[in-house]
Amino acid sequence: MSAVLITGASRGIGAATARLFAQEGWDVAVNYNQSERAAQELVRELTELGVRACAIRADVADPAQAAALVEQAVRELGGLDALVCNAGVALSQQLLTDTTDEQWRRVFAANVDGMFYTIRAAAPYFVRQKAGRIITLSSVWGMTGGSCEVAYSASKGAVIAMTKALAKELGPSGITANCVAPGVIATDMNAHLDEESLNALRQETPLERIGTPEDVARAILFLAGPGGQFLTGQVLQPNGGIYM
Repeated sequence: MSAVLITGASRGIGAATARLFAQEGWDVAVNYNQSERAAQELVRELTELGVRACAIRADVADPAQAAALVEQAVRELGGLDALVCNAGVALSQQLLTDTTDEQWRRVFAANVDGMFYTIRAAAPYFVRQKAGRIITLSSVWGMTGGSCEVAYSASKGAVIAMTKALAKELGPSGITANCVAPGVIATDMNAHLDEESLNALRQETPLERIGTPEDVARAILFLAGPGGQFLTGQVLQPNGGIYM
């Protein structure tokens, strides 16, 4: 049985991904930072599917906590076959000149530093076993840039660049590294958008709908499964065609 560690998995895309992996028979380590109740409830739901699951609290922006997270996931699941770096934050839309130093660092700490620390901890384990799947989460704004989204766009662009570099570095050890860059998805991160804004985004999207966490989860599972075995350094875009 395969095992996966998903960061930021207590809600939204992370939780949907945990459910889908468990439905496919994967053991799952659910990482969370603050939402303990949601994480524990999700673990109970996953274990009812007959897989091993555990909730592990860690702030991945802290290198020591990220390293301990990977170590505990390997110990509790008996191994690790895939790592999904989903944890991240966003700011409300604002001008670059209104973005404070603290806000800039908080976005990069969660979206870039946390990914770096977690992968750095997991990579030696994958190298030793000569196999592993690393899937990172970026955004359409990491590819196109978003007006009044400078910090978020920059951090998600860094995620893509880091993933491509990892694919080259880790490929000879049998490890793939790919990125999923969703479009507009119905999650808490976009809950601030009013109906008028959502309708405008629907009209911009060729498939004429807002994406769901499950749409993204299916892309992540594909990259972790047999279909992703000869894919590395790629950016898969579940975005309904809003960017091509």
